[in-house]
Amino acid sequence: MVGRIWTGMAGIVLAFSSASAAPAPLFGASDSLPGPVVHGIAAPQLDPDGNPVGAPPLGPYVPFKQGPDQIEDPFAPITAPNGEETAPAAGSDAVAGPEIHYGEADLPHAVARMRRVLMEAAKSGDVEELVGVFQQNEMPPSLGYERYDDPAAFLKDQSGDPEGREILALLLEILEAGWVHVDEGSAQEMYIWPYFDQWPLDGLSPSQEVELYRILTAGDVAEMRRYGEYIFYRVGIGPDGTLHYFMPSP
Repeated sequence: MVGRIWTGMAGIVLAFSSASAAPAPLFGASDSLPGPVVHGIAAPQLDPDGNPVGAPPLGPYVPFKQGPDQIEDPFAPITAPNGEETAPAAGSDAVAGPEIHYGEADLPHAVARMRRVLMEAAKSGDVEELVGVFQQNEMPPSLGYERYDDPAAFLKDQSGDPEGREILALLLEILEAGWVHVDEGSAQEMYIWPYFDQWPLDGLSPSQEVELYRILTAGDVAEMRRYGEYIFYRVGIGPDGTLHYFMPSP
């Protein structure tokens, strides 16, 4: 389904040279000294227990540990501050995005209502039902980067079938995915589906990748990883319930 919508050290050199003159005498030897000078080293004084006099007592031996190969069990669960066990991080470079939510329990009433009516229109199988939702909006939502006069015809053109049902199915999948709340309290405050739009693709867990494959094919995901971000369809609803866009990410 989605395939038809988606278009598209420096080396270091050490030089050694040998001196032509005889080597300098060691230990300050000279012609006035008939033989080498031997420097004696005093033996350490020991106490009755065999420890050097004046030396601090030795503490217990603690092995030096560094790196995951020195940890007793590198796969053991990590204990979070609250005492709950969490899975080990996927990697030290993994980066998380905004908090992810599912369903409508954490949505404002107006946002939840808009999500429901969009899903109902998508389930109807009729693009005109979706256009009817657009007409009830405070302002026409953005559907793409091209100019269009007829939103129904435009959506059908974006779909892989002549009736536009593929684009309706895509909308439904997106609204059933997790969402994020961004720019809270600002003029750009928005509730965005799917959350992948605001998350780094290289920071996804295996289960999150399964969610992503519900919307995209493996080929699409591989192509997006080249760009380093999600660049497919998304939905943005304002805190007042206004649908701002249903379109690909810029």
